[in-house]
Amino acid sequence: MCMRLFRFQILGYVLASVSFLLVGGMASAQDYVPGEVIVKLKDQPGAQSNFMGKASSQKSMNLKKSFSRLNMYHYKLSKGQSVPQMVQELKNDPNVEYAEPNYIIEKQSSEIHGDVLSFSDIQELAKSEGKLESSTVEMGLEQARQSMSATSVKPIIAVIDTGLDIDHPVFVQSKAVWSNSGEIPGNGIDDDGNGFVDDVNGWNFVANSGVMFDDDDHGTHVAGTILSVVVDIFDFPVEESPFKIMPLKFLDSSGIGSTSDAISAIEYALANGATILNNSWGGPSYSVSLHEAVAVSYSSGASFIAAAGNLASNNDSAPMYPASFDVPNVVSIAATTGSDSLASFSNYGFNTVHVGSPGVYVLSTVDGGGFGYMSGTSMATPYVAGIAGMIKHEQSSMLGYQMKEIIEDTADAVSPLSGKVQTESRVNASAALAAAQGANVDGSQPGYDVNSGYRGSASAEQTAGGCGLVSKMAYDRYNNNGRGGKGGGNSILKNGKEMHVKDVKQNTLFFKLFAFALLGLPMLMAMFMKRNIAPSERRRHERFEISSQVSMKVGDKQLVGSVSSISLGGLKVDTDAMLEQGGIIRMSIESPDGNEKVEVAGKVVWSQERQSYGVAFEEANSKVLNTISGWTSGLKKAAG
Repeated sequence: MCMRLFRFQILGYVLASVSFLLVGGMASAQDYVPGEVIVKLKDQPGAQSNFMGKASSQKSMNLKKSFSRLNMYHYKLSKGQSVPQMVQELKNDPNVEYAEPNYIIEKQSSEIHGDVLSFSDIQELAKSEGKLESSTVEMGLEQARQSMSATSVKPIIAVIDTGLDIDHPVFVQSKAVWSNSGEIPGNGIDDDGNGFVDDVNGWNFVANSGVMFDDDDHGTHVAGTILSVVVDIFDFPVEESPFKIMPLKFLDSSGIGSTSDAISAIEYALANGATILNNSWGGPSYSVSLHEAVAVSYSSGASFIAAAGNLASNNDSAPMYPASFDVPNVVSIAATTGSDSLASFSNYGFNTVHVGSPGVYVLSTVDGGGFGYMSGTSMATPYVAGIAGMIKHEQSSMLGYQMKEIIEDTADAVSPLSGKVQTESRVNASAALAAAQGANVDGSQPGYDVNSGYRGSASAEQTAGGCGLVSKMAYDRYNNNGRGGKGGGNSILKNGKEMHVKDVKQNTLFFKLFAFALLGLPMLMAMFMKRNIAPSERRRHERFEISSQVSMKVGDKQLVGSVSSISLGGLKVDTDAMLEQGGIIRMSIESPDGNEKVEVAGKVVWSQERQSYGVAFEEANSKVLNTISGWTSGLKKAAG
């Protein structure tokens, strides 16, 4: 899931609020699509015909889509109908196996850091810095490219995301974009009879059309990173790709999508030949229907690569889906830095997150033909998808769970990941390729079954900022350890035995009372928050509105921003930048009249009161503080 590095709001010490969120916006407390439900019917005679009649005549529900392979149906409720109430009513229907809301899902990454780079910019950068790679981490990419076999096998990698700029020169030159040979472009006919008209290069589930574009940059960046594993995307003209990228757009321009569209994209990918699915998105709401769709990808032999999330939280105790599903083909990816440390924003989990991959300042393609830097587990995930594509290119019969084993077994052990991810390692493309080339492939795989437990409505959930994810305040506990992975009692048995996800044991009364209590929580928090804040966390300095400029040095990068509020403890700045919690930056702050400047160091901090990030002055001397105090004497106090 991703770190939102877009319009980074650097805040004042402890208590100034920032719009720098790790997610593309606060979702509502009920993080599902209003007025929509997903229903699975029981596999028994007459269930479908009986339910369909009742759904229309008695429940006034309108069918939006059916997932025939899964025996699931996506319904739109009538105006005024309550999703939680309808879900409960449907659960009591004798023809229904389960029902759940249509949960909201979000991307797992940032916006572009700094300016978009053109082809000429990239060439100039290559001249000054030497050979460019999308990441500075040494993970054997060049050696792997040189060692790939000259086979005609071209695996298809589905990028389930915000779309793709299919006209970007990198994808045009490399011929990487998948093309549906059974479809005639632009004739308005479903030539291949797959249910999608003019799906020449994939499908746009947001617009319900075959017109492919990317209105967010995220999907194009992810696709470019996948391609960078096997070809040099900065060396023009770009070599032909040894695999194909199938763009499937289900996230909108804000990076938000729904479970129903995610399932549709997974179904499309599998039906049209994709064997590797990249999923740089997710959320905390457990969905049985999405779990079953991922399980189908396993039974189809595909690899399912998923971002672990960017809330800096432990997925063992607070799962993120689909990365936390215990399906054997799922590879959950944490983001690492240039020094192989866990990125400060990355989720982790020794039982549920499998391996690390570079995810900080990744340079890749963006919409409009340019290049840009992004960070997040969204950016780490496509490296692993690219490595899986490389493996599949060498061993076309290899199954998804086998690709997972090779990726994990050949990763480089790095001490900073000890106890953080299951392998305690970061991926190595060259080692994975060598292992694949020497592997003897067994065409069988263990069985896997999803028992149809459901987690109830999301009315007791509340989101918080989190890089493309939605966090929640309450979720069902599966065997007291969360759902998925070793911690949930869902171990994978590789001896041909069935593997099961244990039934959910939900205390309905408890969750109803808990949900009711949460309704009053915002008012109680508003009444008592200030008086209950620990003295060490209370605002130490008054903030003042200001209009000024600041330049910041982050590592070897020089950034510029505008100051909107200031105090003796810190300041609030709007800038296009990516900062990490705990990181130190140096700032040169200009006075309101532009006649003087002060130099001061700042530390990126977390404000518990505001649930947001900020920058606190770090050991500012008395001269600096006196100067800032003089500036504020004629300024208006900032609100809040």
